[in-house]
Amino acid sequence: MSESETLYHRVGGEAGVHDLIGTFYQRVFADPELRPFFEGIELEKLERMQREFFAAALDGPSLYTGRPIAEAHYGLGIQPKHLRRYLDHLLATLESTGLSEDDVYGIMDRISRIADEITGTTSVDG
Repeated sequence: MSESETLYHRVGGEAGVHDLIGTFYQRVFADPELRPFFEGIELEKLERMQREFFAAALDGPSLYTGRPIAEAHYGLGIQPKHLRRYLDHLLATLESTGLSEDDVYGIMDRISRIADEITGTTSVDG
C-alpha cells in the first residue's frame, strides 16, 4: 500500500474500521474490569460513535458527531489503570489485523492522545 494513503485506508476504510471496532469491543466487553463501564449503554450507539471517532482519528471521511470526549466520560470513574487496559485491548486487536508495526503504533499514538480527556489526568500508567 502507498505511504500516501491514510491510516483509515490502510485499515480497510469503512469496512475495516467496522470490523476493527467489532473485534475490539468483544475484547473490551469480555474484560471484567471494563465491562461495568458499559452497563446500561446502548451498544449499537456506542459502536457507531466509536466507528465515527476512529474513522475521524485515522483521517477518514467520517466526522465524529458525538459529545466532546471529556464530557462523554466525565464522572464515570475511569482511572488511568482502566484506560491502560482499554488501550492494551486496542493494541492486541490492532496487532491481530496484519497491519504494519508502524501503522499499529501510529493508530495507538493517535488514540492515546486523548487519554487526559478520558481520565482527567495525563498518565495512562495507573
